[in-house]
Amino acid sequence: MHVLGRAILAVSVVGLAILAATPRAQAIPSFARQTGQPCGACHTDFPGLTPFGRSFKLGGYTLGGGKYRTTLFSDEYSKKPVPNYLVTKAPSATAEDTSKIWFPPISAMEVVGFTHTQAPFDPTGSGYKPNDNWVVDPVSIFWGGAFTDHIGAFIQGTYVAPGFGAPSDAWASKRATWDNTDIRYSNSGTIGDVPVIYGITANNNPSVQDPWNTTPAWGFPYVASTLAPGPAAATIIDGAWAAHVGGVGAYAYLNNQLYVELAGYQTVGFNAQNRLGTDPVGAPGMLQGTAPYWRVAWEPNSGNHYWMFGTFGMISHIRPWIDPTTTTSTFSTTDNYTDIGFDTQYQYKGDHYWLTLAASYITENQRLNSSSVNFGTNLTNKLNSLKAKASLAYGDDNKVILTGQYFSTTGSSDANLYAGTSTGLPSPNSDGYIAEIAYIPFGTSASPIWPWWNARIGLQYTYYNKFDGTTMNAHANNTTFIYLWFAQ
Repeated sequence: MHVLGRAILAVSVVGLAILAATPRAQAIPSFARQTGQPCGACHTDFPGLTPFGRSFKLGGYTLGGGKYRTTLFSDEYSKKPVPNYLVTKAPSATAEDTSKIWFPPISAMEVVGFTHTQAPFDPTGSGYKPNDNWVVDPVSIFWGGAFTDHIGAFIQGTYVAPGFGAPSDAWASKRATWDNTDIRYSNSGTIGDVPVIYGITANNNPSVQDPWNTTPAWGFPYVASTLAPGPAAATIIDGAWAAHVGGVGAYAYLNNQLYVELAGYQTVGFNAQNRLGTDPVGAPGMLQGTAPYWRVAWEPNSGNHYWMFGTFGMISHIRPWIDPTTTTSTFSTTDNYTDIGFDTQYQYKGDHYWLTLAASYITENQRLNSSSVNFGTNLTNKLNSLKAKASLAYGDDNKVILTGQYFSTTGSSDANLYAGTSTGLPSPNSDGYIAEIAYIPFGTSASPIWPWWNARIGLQYTYYNKFDGTTMNAHANNTTFIYLWFAQ
């Protein structure tokens, strides 16, 4: 606790130093340069999105209006007014002046984190102490902004630090990798008298393209310790395919209320994943054919109230690895997973604050035709995931964010499927709470360090009632995480 106290003091000193130097700042760096909008226009607390932030994403990351020219290739944008669906959500949005110079939409972020777990862990082969470790992880470079008037992108490359223990396989030692990527074509028009935004997304992580922070790719916690233990079981749609697949989808957003999307994903080739820095066998196997993904969401709004109800899901036919530690081969038969999710989010914009309530539930039906024969698992299993979050972001500059989340994973017992978990028990069941307090110095004004610099400083605590099937020693995994998240 003495070490933990010193860590908290160090973060407090840095936070106070930032607080002492406060005049006017912009939002997510390259998007802020492009749009000229303050951070609070797009974000309740980054990376959580406001209605304007969702419209900017659906519009293909192409809105201009900032100090620099939006695109290198075209000045078409300057000849037409800002789309009404954006003007109504950000009245300061303006058409573009083509005399401005173009600046590459490049940004960076770094997370410096301190991890303390209730019980120490064996650091053999990792270079870490058993507890109380500082680590810089991740460090990312982004290309974020417009290519043309209708094509834009969010492209992330990331350095990740090694975790505890030796690499799990021969391909797990690479540290630099491609990360969340979403490239879009977007346009707008009308169907009768109904306004519509429509487009195409090409991305590498099912749900990374979603404009609500309720689906897995952008769900809370937005940043977490990379050294802390976590439950072994998770649904396939909850990150199993991140950076392992490529997909293309078409979407439409009608009348600023109804969102519909259909996409398909295929596994990126083994060698291509390896060259991109992704551990190919970090995925559960290789997709057989194309995996469909769908998303439907309805968000009626009234004044400052926004309430979304939605569903999403994916069907994956997976050829499992024969032995992921030594071979690149898969079985010819498949394990079949159907993930169906339901989610909701309520947002209220008050005077100088945002209140957000959100929940998601995913149920996964598994038919393990291959694993039941080759590894002795059950032929059929179920896995369910529930998350419920409440968040209050108070302030414009010097914003303080209080967030609490309950999480639960439940499912079928399977002695072979869960034999390798930390407890060795046949159950996937885990549940607990996450509490976080965070501080963001700049929301409507600019940093004196660099006009598009911002930070998020947080203290996060994760508490487990049950971990990998048991309440016994579950508290040993409780984690205190202090982080400094810089974006520029």
